[in-house]
Amino acid sequence: MIKYSFEPISNKEATILILGTMPGEQSILLNQYYGHSRNNFWKFIYTIFETPFSDDYENKKALLLENHIALWDVLQVCERKGSLDSAIKNEVANDFEHFLKNHPKINHIFFNGQKAASFFKKYIILEKHYQTTTLPSTSPANAGKSFEEKLLEWKKILLK
Repeated sequence: MIKYSFEPISNKEATILILGTMPGEQSILLNQYYGHSRNNFWKFIYTIFETPFSDDYENKKALLLENHIALWDVLQVCERKGSLDSAIKNEVANDFEHFLKNHPKINHIFFNGQKAASFFKKYIILEKHYQTTTLPSTSPANAGKSFEEKLLEWKKILLK
């Protein structure tokens, strides 16, 4: 099955870019980044910014933008059955040169998991140097660390 990424959540004030790999089935169904109820992405963001959790997607997007965070995926399109990144085939990366030129304040790129970082390094060569950090995947399939251990690593976005 061919899968497509979403448009980025961003504005010109973004200083941080968080990149996932490709939306999963539940996210595609809901047309929302990290739409699976067991994915911890939004729980981390609300906890890090000490904001009461909201299920409202517009509120979620606003929280990112208020904190100068852009959100996108490394891949623009791929073939994948199901939601696992390990099942991705025939992938094509998004246009980061254009995106980053239009978001000149971004200075740090965070990857939501090893697979996002791996695809980025495989396909993207940038003229400008950016600081990069790979964070543990927020996916429910990543059960190697506890919520608290992952949250501690995700708090690195506050330091940027």
